[in-house]
Amino acid sequence: MLKTNKERLVKFKIQGKIMPPGALPNWTTGHDGRARKVPGTGGITLNFKVGDLANRYVSDHLEPCVSATFDANPKERMSTQNQSFNIFSCIGNEVEVLNGSAKGKKGVVTGHHGGAEHVMIDFDDRTLNRLTYDDHLMITSFGVGLEISGYEEVSVFSLAPELISKMPVKDCGDYLEVGVSALVPAVAMGSGLGMGQAFSGDYDIQTSDLETTRKFGLDRLKIGDLVAILDHDSHYGWSYKQGAVSIGVIIHGDSMIAGHGPGCQTIMTSLKDKIRPKIMKDANIGRFMRLGRYRAKRG
Repeated sequence: MLKTNKERLVKFKIQGKIMPPGALPNWTTGHDGRARKVPGTGGITLNFKVGDLANRYVSDHLEPCVSATFDANPKERMSTQNQSFNIFSCIGNEVEVLNGSAKGKKGVVTGHHGGAEHVMIDFDDRTLNRLTYDDHLMITSFGVGLEISGYEEVSVFSLAPELISKMPVKDCGDYLEVGVSALVPAVAMGSGLGMGQAFSGDYDIQTSDLETTRKFGLDRLKIGDLVAILDHDSHYGWSYKQGAVSIGVIIHGDSMIAGHGPGCQTIMTSLKDKIRPKIMKDANIGRFMRLGRYRAKRG
């Protein structure tokens, strides 16, 4: 069992709204030069969930299940309230529907997306079909400031204590062994580099080079997969650093826009040799918490 400082963490409530799907007035031009008009961020998405391939659907930056924010007004997306809603939402946090025909039903935070400041939430199918854009959601924020005892060199971001206790993270004495679905080379990381902080939003794994994408299995990434980003430091923003390792969760779908691709939210990072990734089958938050496509699975 990992020892953490969870007893000292603040647990508090943050409230938001379901974000309607957004649509830009112009065509989106991909890295291949083609113009597209496809579904993207926001909305109540019925058939895209944790456990689905990130490139499964004709879409761009598609967000799984339910997208939420503090204020659904696009003009307010970068407000202090929207950013705090994003920052304080930790993967694995419980969510409750406050009104409407799904009142009282529970969901789980599965990631947060930068730029639009959206938080993605998993619900079962029955609840999902009852939700409307008039519904309000209450998240119990718990996990900001989480630390792993004995590993001061390892920073942890946006991760609920309940989830880390179920993840394949093993204390090997001098380092943490972390089970992941894929190893992502530094060269594949794109949009988000040099911007923001690791506790806010995400950055994208580029999929524009097919040879690299196939070589490292990036075309098989699923929403909710744990991945290790090699030679990347995320302590104070995302940047290249030889020998560093960052662990992330795939939180949104693929993209054809240059420099973009499946979104990866950082949950752990280390400059020194304190995180050693190990490839394991189905290293996915859905399997650990019975979310999305894993709700009916066993083992």
